[in-house]
Amino acid sequence: MHKLAQEAKTLLGQPVTRITPLHGGDLSEVLRLHLADNTTVVVKSGPAPSSEAAMLRAIRASGTPAPQVLAHSDSALILEDLPESGGLNAPAWGDLGAHLAILHATTGPRYGWHRDYAFGPVPILNTQHDTWPKFWSENRLLANLPQLPSAFRPDLERIARVLPHHLPSNPPASLLHGDLWSGNVMVDGPRISALIDPACYFGHGEVDLAMLSLFGRPSQAFFEHYGTPTGDWVTRRAIYQLWPAIVHVRLFGAGYHGLLQRLIEQIPT
Repeated sequence: MHKLAQEAKTLLGQPVTRITPLHGGDLSEVLRLHLADNTTVVVKSGPAPSSEAAMLRAIRASGTPAPQVLAHSDSALILEDLPESGGLNAPAWGDLGAHLAILHATTGPRYGWHRDYAFGPVPILNTQHDTWPKFWSENRLLANLPQLPSAFRPDLERIARVLPHHLPSNPPASLLHGDLWSGNVMVDGPRISALIDPACYFGHGEVDLAMLSLFGRPSQAFFEHYGTPTGDWVTRRAIYQLWPAIVHVRLFGAGYHGLLQRLIEQIPT
């Protein structure tokens, strides 16, 4: 039997009758398990199943849909199997905007999280700070400089120095999904059934909006339900998109150098 399925059998105390592989992205393996009682669950690997379990519980506690955590260990996370019938259509974009507003209404006392996380081999530093530009500078930009090609370092250092001119000092410390692209949104018809694969921390809500806008384009219905960013959103969006671009460069290499350079060029220094 597959190792993940065997772990799920042990955690749930039920025989597994069938295994269906699901798409888990580049950083984890995901299976749908059919159990002896005719129910199904989803089991996945990951960098830190206990941490992901805590994040999913935090999202659910905010009133935002996320899978219920059924069990977890150091190597496996078992979740309820939720319906999914397609991609983000116009009504679902509106529903996502409404749910994201609910998620971001949950706030914390400081920017960051109580522990670090990771995208595979790339650490996600969540050391808590009292000012938002300091958090973004130290935990998202400067922390990654030693692992990036040297050509990017001077520009990112300059951007880090001017962040107080472009980012709000103390926006609400909203609960963020932290990796909110369309592949981490489960859609069932016109509604969102769940947000999945989080990398949560408390920060400026526009971080999630910027990630949604990196490889896609939220519809007008999304902003009608969430609200429209004001001020120099274009510059803030580019600053926040630097982080996923850095992660992609570190994970996948030179194919994402152009993306990182284009974002750098959008940010006045």
